Amino acid sequence: MFRDFIERNKGKTTFLEHEVKRLLKDMGFSVPNGVFIRVGEAMPQLRLTYPLAAKVSSSKITSKSNVNGIRLGLRDEEELKNAVSELMQIEYAEGVLVEEMAPRGIEVIVGGIIDRQFGPVVMFGLGGVFVELFKDTAFAVAPLKKEDALWLIKQVKGYRLLEGYRGSPSIDVNSLLNIITSVSEIIGTGLIEEIDLNPVSLYPEGALILDAKMSVR
Repeated sequence: MFRDFIERNKGKTTFLEHEVKRLLKDMGFSVPNGVFIRVGEAMPQLRLTYPLAAKVSSSKITSKSNVNGIRLGLRDEEELKNAVSELMQIEYAEGVLVEEMAPRGIEVIVGGIIDRQFGPVVMFGLGGVFVELFKDTAFAVAPLKKEDALWLIKQVKGYRLLEGYRGSPSIDVNSLLNIITSVSEIIGTGLIEEIDLNPVSLYPEGALILDAKMSVR
């Protein structure tokens, strides 16, 4: 399936968020319900449940936050239309992805890169302040089996949060391991330069991929 996706999109070097999420959904992973609206298109009739999130999409924008390209907690049609209109005017915008807001969970990062020295490498880390302030990440050479992925997640200092900490429920470790091993297989093909799932929201049952980037070598 992944190789077919790359073959169908031969010539593209960077994929938009909704394109990567469609691939991940076809591979069996959960992503928020959403609709992509291209620049110049009229606002479609959305069959989504409020509150919604709206995010600018562009192959030339590396960080949505840096261009103020995210609107969260949109409560009704008027707020949504205003948000989409503002986001469409951002330089290099190719469209806007509108999605249902995800329930609060424990956020982690799963990524894959081609390292010059080690080749295909998988990265795992806890999101939020853990990765921003503490650089709490771990790396392993791809591809990974489930036992390798379990070893990887146990390398981060914040692992105890995943097991349940101070009364919070433990997360669905199996769902996380499936995501990590799949990312390791994708980067292990050597067909792409980088894949970045950030954040992935983890729950007692299941996981939701909230943002996704991928670029071809």
